[in-house]
Amino acid sequence: MSWFGDAFAAFQLKLFEVVAPYLFQWGLGNFLEDAYAASTWVLVGLLQIAVLLLVIGPLQRWRPAEAVTDRASIRTDVIYTLIHRLGLFRLALFFTLDPIFDSGFGVLRTAGVGTFHLDQVWPGWTDNAAVSFVIYLLAFDMAAYWLHRGQHRIGIWWRLHSLHHSQQQMTMWSDNRNHVLDDVLVSVLLVVLAQLIGVAPEQFVAIVALTQLSESLQHANVRLSFGRIGERLWVSPRFHRVHHSIHVADCNYGVLLPWWDQLFGTANFQTHVDPTGVKAPQGQALDDGSGLWQQQWRGLKRLLGRA
Repeated sequence: MSWFGDAFAAFQLKLFEVVAPYLFQWGLGNFLEDAYAASTWVLVGLLQIAVLLLVIGPLQRWRPAEAVTDRASIRTDVIYTLIHRLGLFRLALFFTLDPIFDSGFGVLRTAGVGTFHLDQVWPGWTDNAAVSFVIYLLAFDMAAYWLHRGQHRIGIWWRLHSLHHSQQQMTMWSDNRNHVLDDVLVSVLLVVLAQLIGVAPEQFVAIVALTQLSESLQHANVRLSFGRIGERLWVSPRFHRVHHSIHVADCNYGVLLPWWDQLFGTANFQTHVDPTGVKAPQGQALDDGSGLWQQQWRGLKRLLGRA
């Protein structure tokens, strides 16, 4: 895989060479290091979108789980995906929340509170970078499972997260259809976790990228199972679609691994395909509209108890 790393680094350098002069021109030369880090997310996002278009897209057309009837809502999901995968959401976090985090963690370092490294708990086992990556991947995925359960079980949080579930036309673009406040909360908690367990920046990027790509496949409009054994090893589109079913609740919270659902009694391996969405209090399917701003506004109204 060294060729891939070399090619990625070369493209990143080219991208940075294009951006750097503009930073000086706009008086932002002191952000050069941060801009170089941001270019990593942009390239990762471009690679993910390429996989969506070249691999997952054809899968959807080959064996769709349901007929496509609402292309307007899908176009809005595409916008959500581009905002997230091309780094615009992370750029907003950088200018708003990152300075607060840097200040807080800087105070802890000054006070002598060092960084705990989870992968050093078992000396001798983690000299291998792959082993270290697996340890952090497992830690993040278990945390993501409990965060996901919190999104459903905590009433005020569900008012935001229900926007994600109100989509009745699930496709590979649907993963990033979230309320911005929901995304901010999850991102903050995961960044804090990364700092607490000492994951390296490059490993954090790799874990996030792998998770996002897998979640895009999980939401895809494709009738796809990983088989009797595979379904219990990695979250498949069929397994995750049950989680989005309008008829089923309280199951399949796993983000990458269905192990946590099996361990904590929330796994449902049903094989038939159900419609997706959320039932509103009146019994009909919850409709958040097809426009991004409309969806964000309705989610905010729901959070405030006005919808």
